[in-house]
Amino acid sequence: MRLTYPFSAIVGQERMKRALILNAINPQIGGVLIRGERGTAKSTAARALAALLPAIEVVQGCRFSCDPNRPDLYCDECRERLEQLGQLPHEYRVTPFVDLPVSATEDRVVGTLDIEKAIQRGERQFEPGILAAANRGVLYVDEVNLLDDHVVDLLLDSAAMGVNVVEREGISFQHPARFVLVGSMNPEEGDLRPQLLDRFAHAVDVVGLTNAADRVEILRRRIYFEQDPDGFIAAYTESEEDMAERIIAARDRYDLVKYTEKDMYTIAALTSSFKVDGHRADIVILRTARAQAAYEGRLQINDRDILLAAELALPHRMKKQPFQDSVMNPDQLQANMRQARAEAEQAVTEEREAMEAQGAAASDEKKA
Repeated sequence: MRLTYPFSAIVGQERMKRALILNAINPQIGGVLIRGERGTAKSTAARALAALLPAIEVVQGCRFSCDPNRPDLYCDECRERLEQLGQLPHEYRVTPFVDLPVSATEDRVVGTLDIEKAIQRGERQFEPGILAAANRGVLYVDEVNLLDDHVVDLLLDSAAMGVNVVEREGISFQHPARFVLVGSMNPEEGDLRPQLLDRFAHAVDVVGLTNAADRVEILRRRIYFEQDPDGFIAAYTESEEDMAERIIAARDRYDLVKYTEKDMYTIAALTSSFKVDGHRADIVILRTARAQAAYEGRLQINDRDILLAAELALPHRMKKQPFQDSVMNPDQLQANMRQARAEAEQAVTEEREAMEAQGAAASDEKKA
């Protein structure tokens, strides 16, 4: 059995770890793209995240790990069994981690329907693919920039929709596909097309640590892990359990996290100030800010949540000139954030005054 390096033992790379945690809280944020040179813990972090998460409760015998507490998200097989039996037994499984090969084809990813059996015997036979194996877990795509664009599109669509539907010759099969999508790449080997880059909710650029003390600590921990993996993992058991509990609590809290009209105006003004195309960034920032607040145990987002969310959602969506660095300047972000908040307060005030004036006019008209 291969032992996994603990998530909490990774030195530095705080932005990458934060993006992974927030996507684990709400996979519908839309995935993380980790860009960086070799040896910067990209794949280590993805595997560690899956190992960090606790076992999941599933419908017993389900090939798609359906959540017994969410019958509205059942696969077609579980729906049919539920109709026949009235109740389905439960069991627990380890949170799945699926490593997608670069050579993966569409059928290997989404699964296949046996048309011959359907026509000859009237049976709907579905062979699950990678999306089925990854449901409610982590789907990791190394060298995502080398994967076929059509396959990347399929992955991103499923990550956003949370469901996989396969249709062939008038026959269809549906199953949940809710997973944390993590892609990694080395920019030296080529970049993703802008259309695909924008589909990733978060993008994080990682580089090797330059501080000598940090590099020594990485070396020290790695040697300890290789020489005594059980002892090393045991040393981080408490921190891993604490982090896992925070993620689970944040998942339960997420839907309760509130935001105001002013927060939405702030997000819209912020994305406009960076001339970001489309509206995907606005949605991602709001979802991420809510996940950040939930992780910190709060039920209301604040400006800091929006700033931290913007750090993950905006850099890869900003228009830039050739050879220009995509890393966002923190001072520029802070300045734009202050301006966005001021514009939001003005917009909300004007909207409230307009509604009050409209209400007064209606009242006067009624009296007349």
